[in-house]
Amino acid sequence: MTSTTVYPSLNGRAVIVTGGASGIGEAIVEAFVGQQARVAFLDIQHQAAEALCQRLASYPVPPEFYACDLTDVAALQATVHTIQQRFGTIDVLVNNAGNDTRHAFDTVTPELWDRTLALNLRHQFFMAQAVAPAMRAASRGSIINMSSISWMIPSTGLPAYVTAKAGIVGLTRTLAHELGSSNVRVNAILPGAVLTERQRRLWLTPQYEAEVLANQAIKRLILPQEVAQLALFLASDDSAAITNQSLVIDAGWV
Repeated sequence: MTSTTVYPSLNGRAVIVTGGASGIGEAIVEAFVGQQARVAFLDIQHQAAEALCQRLASYPVPPEFYACDLTDVAALQATVHTIQQRFGTIDVLVNNAGNDTRHAFDTVTPELWDRTLALNLRHQFFMAQAVAPAMRAASRGSIINMSSISWMIPSTGLPAYVTAKAGIVGLTRTLAHELGSSNVRVNAILPGAVLTERQRRLWLTPQYEAEVLANQAIKRLILPQEVAQLALFLASDDSAAITNQSLVIDAGWV
C-alpha cells in the first residue's frame, strides 16, 4: 500500500522514528521516505534495520539507521544529538517503539513492571525532551506518540503495557501545553488490532482474529501502512491546528 497523498511540507523535513525497523515503525519510515523527508530511525534490531535500509536504498533520500537501546536514556540523548548535528534540526518525532509481550497479572514483579514501562512509556518522554530544543529554536515541530486502544477496551493479560499506553495519552496532553507556545504540536495515535508480522507470528490465532472482527465495525484487520498514513498527516502542515489530540485508528472497535 502506497500513499495517494503527497504532503509538500514533508519534503526535506528531518524526521526521527523510534522502533523503525519492523512492524508499524517500518511502515512509518517507508511512508516518510516516500515523501522525500530525511528520516533517521532508532532500533535495536540490527538485521531488520539493515534489511529495511537496503530495501529503501533506491529512494531519492534513503533512511538512516541508528542503533540505540531506548531504555538507556544517556544513549538516547547522545543519539538524538548526533542526528541533530547530521540534519541541522529535527522537525518530526514519531515515538513508535514499544513492546507488547504478554504478562499475566499474578506473575508481574517490580522488575517486570519497571522494564515494561521503560520499554513503552519512559523513552517517549525523554525523546520528546531531547528534540524539544531544536523544535523550539525553529518555532515548529510535530511530536507523535504511539499509544493503543488497549487501555480503552480494556485489554487483559498485559497490565503493565496497558498502563503505559494509558500514560502516553496523559503525557501527550501535558506536552502539548508545555510546548504549544513554541508552535510545537503533540498528538497521539491509538491503533487497534494491526496486522504486523509480530502479531501474525505470535498471537493471531483464528480465535483471536474472530474476536477482533466481531468487535470492529469494519470487518478486516488494519494494515501498518494505514497507521503510517495518519502519522504523515499529523506530521505535515496540513494538520497545523491539531494538537493535544488522541486519534483512534481501530476500524471502529471503541
